[in-house]
Amino acid sequence: MSLKSLIATGTKVWLDSIDPELVKKNRALGATGATSNPIIISDLIKSGHFDADLTAFMEKGMGDDEIAWALTDKLVKSAQEVFLPVWEQTRGNDGYVSFELDPLLEDKAKPVEHGEAVRRYIELAKKWSAGHKNRMIKIPATAAGLDAMEEVARMEVTINVTLIFSQRQYEIARTNIWRGAQERAGGMKGFKSVYSIFVSRVDVYTEKKVRELSPAAQGMVGIVNAKRMWRSNQAFWAGKNLPLAQEMIFASTGVKKKGDPADKYVEALAGSDIQTNPPATNEAVEQSDKVYTRQVEIMPAKAVLDEIDQKVDQKKMEETLMEEGTAKFADPQHALLKLIAERRGVLAGK
Repeated sequence: MSLKSLIATGTKVWLDSIDPELVKKNRALGATGATSNPIIISDLIKSGHFDADLTAFMEKGMGDDEIAWALTDKLVKSAQEVFLPVWEQTRGNDGYVSFELDPLLEDKAKPVEHGEAVRRYIELAKKWSAGHKNRMIKIPATAAGLDAMEEVARMEVTINVTLIFSQRQYEIARTNIWRGAQERAGGMKGFKSVYSIFVSRVDVYTEKKVRELSPAAQGMVGIVNAKRMWRSNQAFWAGKNLPLAQEMIFASTGVKKKGDPADKYVEALAGSDIQTNPPATNEAVEQSDKVYTRQVEIMPAKAVLDEIDQKVDQKKMEETLMEEGTAKFADPQHALLKLIAERRGVLAGK
């Protein structure tokens, strides 16, 4: 029952998967949203449960890229149906499923010219959001993604800014979205934006690159980083009297370090906004008998904060994590396309 305990603190729990069975299971446990990415789609294809869909797409003469997007669209739609009652009950404040735009716009091996990438983000956001009440469009906080956000917000598309590691990225995204939002033809009704802060990847970075951190500070940087941006987000939107909340998503909440409790980040960030948790993390929380309390405002000791500020170069951290992040963004899309090509051969031989 511990997911209910977590939700009772004020946290909205979303699922980092659009597996139809896991979506239903987690909705029954109290989850109110979900998100997708190419790794999730690949894992679902590997299960063999979607061979009939793949075969149908192939029989229509669709290419591998078209199939990847058609299957993603179908699975996201399926999850949207499960969460639509939440969206309706909350009048658009919750109940969303995130759809990630083409990661190959950030492929370092085949760079897309900046202006063209911006244009494509805008075009794809319009295409994949059309006709969907409770679909969020995921755009990364890269140079091109950030530059596209003002126009996408102006088009009244609900944005989930992904791949945020630093205050700088968050502030640019927020500023651009707010500027666009103020020019929405429909006004502020229905305006919703969320900002996905990646938490555990920051601690993986400091373990490797900032080894001089003390035991008290090591493993806390991701949490401190996320809580500071959460505070900044609270302060910025306060007093704007918007109908819907503009929220932080605490993403990358699965632990990466052996020996860390499975709910390390879940517990530390309990109490506000949204946590997008991997299925295994939600399962671990649900199976525990822990009673969660609001922790999102609580910071470590001043000495720990001072040490983090002195020893962690924010600029270097952002640059390194974005380099890794965009690779982790594009590579899974290549892997997905390769997998579809392989399945094409297998299914043709059946």
